Amino acid sequence: MNTRNLTLMTDLYELTMMQGYFEQQENEVVIFDVFFRSNPCSSGYSICAGLEQVIEYIKNLNFSYEDVDYLRGLHMFSEDFLQYLSGYHFTGSIYAIPEGSVIFPKEPLLKVIAPIMEAQLVETAILNILNHQCLIATKASRVVFAAGEGGVMEFGLRRAQGPDAGLFGARAAMIAGCVGTSNVLAGQMFDVPVMGTHAHSWIMSFPDEYTAFKAYAELYPAACTLLVDTYDTLKSGVPNAIRVFQEMKEKGADPKRFGIRLDSGDLAYLSKKARKMLDEAGFPEASICASNDLDEYLIHDLKMQGAAINSWGVGTHLITSKDCPAFGGVYKLAAIQNENGEFVPKIKLSENTEKITNPGNKTIFRIYEKDSGKIKADLICFEDEVIDSSEDLLLFDPLETWKKTKLKGGTYTVREMMEPVFVKGECVYQSPSVMEIASYCKQEKETLWDETKRLFNPHQVYVDLSEQLYQVKKELLDQMSVTD
Repeated sequence: MNTRNLTLMTDLYELTMMQGYFEQQENEVVIFDVFFRSNPCSSGYSICAGLEQVIEYIKNLNFSYEDVDYLRGLHMFSEDFLQYLSGYHFTGSIYAIPEGSVIFPKEPLLKVIAPIMEAQLVETAILNILNHQCLIATKASRVVFAAGEGGVMEFGLRRAQGPDAGLFGARAAMIAGCVGTSNVLAGQMFDVPVMGTHAHSWIMSFPDEYTAFKAYAELYPAACTLLVDTYDTLKSGVPNAIRVFQEMKEKGADPKRFGIRLDSGDLAYLSKKARKMLDEAGFPEASICASNDLDEYLIHDLKMQGAAINSWGVGTHLITSKDCPAFGGVYKLAAIQNENGEFVPKIKLSENTEKITNPGNKTIFRIYEKDSGKIKADLICFEDEVIDSSEDLLLFDPLETWKKTKLKGGTYTVREMMEPVFVKGECVYQSPSVMEIASYCKQEKETLWDETKRLFNPHQVYVDLSEQLYQVKKELLDQMSVTD
């Protein structure tokens, strides 16, 4: 699946606009920004994911003979344009924030610098890839945060919206901090841990629960987690699990490998009762896993009630981001190159203030408090701007400009977030492994203040504009608001 040609995975209007530019002989170099306007799931931050699939998509961009024949059959495109498509390949540049980074609204997480026909074509696929994986990674990060030290297993494949959503949703979930996935193909493709127990049907297929548990334990003594709620959790399931654990222990199996899974009922009550029964039977190290339509809010509540749960299997709500099913990333024109090779900033106006874009060729500087290493703010600047951390830095809200903060030189550090991915059509970026990205993501989340990570009413990180960018934006707004 890594080598699929997704060239025609685009909206028709991308191709009709391309033909329009082709016929008008307009193919100037432009800049498009990918950004989102608000964090999903009422979060204080988002997680960047999907860049590796964007890279694979760009590398494999080409119109096959079958593609061109299909487009010819639509009777919308000229032979000259179809001939151009036959030799198409991406010649532009792409800059992006690395996967696993924490990201915030209104800042570019990826920018495309390319002739306008090329830049227009890639819009839909880039948004499709990034919107999905950023969404699932953000949701998974919240679930992992709610679980705390208890590991979260991604169990959502059968509820995902199709194979790709299941595969790449599992990938995004692993980036965000899940300890494993039930998705075997995802495990193979991305070299991540696969985990699972057994279904109720396993228990029901045997004459009785004890026999089913014993058979499973004999097959998997080193990873024996038994599903105890098929008939009666406390009167049957847990006692039968304890009986099997005792037999396995006598045969030399490691009790640290034992566990039970709860998939129904009052998980807080049942887990506390089960914990007491396991402890009294001499299995204090046996784990208790919970599943059953969990999300970050239910996990938070269960922990508040003192639930004795060590690990969590989270499926539907995670893999679909059920409470917020779309990320909302957009792809907007930011600049057009003139005959002198300079990028002329462009801006989109709107009745809605939040939809007004930031013009020009931009980059992002992340400002950290030096003492704590925590994020103070993100600053969107023009690409050629430089920040000297030894000098004072004035930050201000671009909408409510009277809200200002001055950082003293030497009290903060600066990191430029965007990295080159493609330069003039050549890929210059090597994607880390998923587990390496997950490790980086964990470090990234440690730079967030606790107030930003909380599930309810989180503090929103400031995303500000440099003084130079703010003035250019203001001038463009003033010019476009002049009426006769």
